[in-house]
Amino acid sequence: MSHASSEFIAANVAILTVSDSRGAADDTSGQYLQEAAQEAGHQVVERAIVKDNIYQIRAQVSAWIADERLQAVLITGGTGFTARDNTPEALLPLFDREVEGFGELFRMVSYEEIGTATIQSRALAGLANQTVIFAMPGSTRACRTAWERIIEEQLDARHRPCNFQPHLKKP
Repeated sequence: MSHASSEFIAANVAILTVSDSRGAADDTSGQYLQEAAQEAGHQVVERAIVKDNIYQIRAQVSAWIADERLQAVLITGGTGFTARDNTPEALLPLFDREVEGFGELFRMVSYEEIGTATIQSRALAGLANQTVIFAMPGSTRACRTAWERIIEEQLDARHRPCNFQPHLKKP
């Protein structure tokens, strides 16, 4: 059975930048994700920047998961291997179901660009309260790779044989 539609369905998206150093003026990754989502036809209804702190990340994402308007959360930053990279630890307890294939596929396509350094990426995704959450590295290049090679198709109801639209809440 196909989980695809013949029509585009816009998703209501929130974008979170996890950074100890970036502000609104220099958040190039968050800006890229906002522009890419809007160009694809989606509505960016929330955007925030939080420090790389498990509880700040978890609090913001939890609020968005509970928000009946939001269907997708795009997170940039905090997925590396340093002690200050806490996004996976913040998100995993929130997921109803992890989307293991996102991290696997991101590292596979990222390998073409950065080689074995991709093993230090802890990109991940999951579903929580019918909201799909994609967390990717903080570089704008990594966000572009994730969006263009994976996320854009998976948020598009027309993508066959399947996409995430049927699993998302209806605002």
